[in-house]
Amino acid sequence: MNTQKLLNFALEGIDTLGYRLDQMGITGKVNRHNIAAYLMAEQKYLEGEWDSIQARVGRRRSQFEHITHTLETRADALIAPVRERVNRFRTGQ
Repeated sequence: MNTQKLLNFALEGIDTLGYRLDQMGITGKVNRHNIAAYLMAEQKYLEGEWDSIQARVGRRRSQFEHITHTLETRADALIAPVRERVNRFRTGQ
């Protein structure tokens, strides 16, 4: 069964359900248009949430990179004099 047939079948089922509920006086809000609008709104909400997560991950990544750069710089500052003395000792100066 291809996706278009499946989609049409689902939409017809929604229309039938909405019609039956409307006949019983329960609600007039169950139809393909309201459901499509709801799904689109939820899609936009989820896209916003995803963007928010991506922004937080990017911020944390940036913070981590800054910390590692700072640690590397400080380690080089501490190790450079020791390395220089070892190299002088090896060359016999």
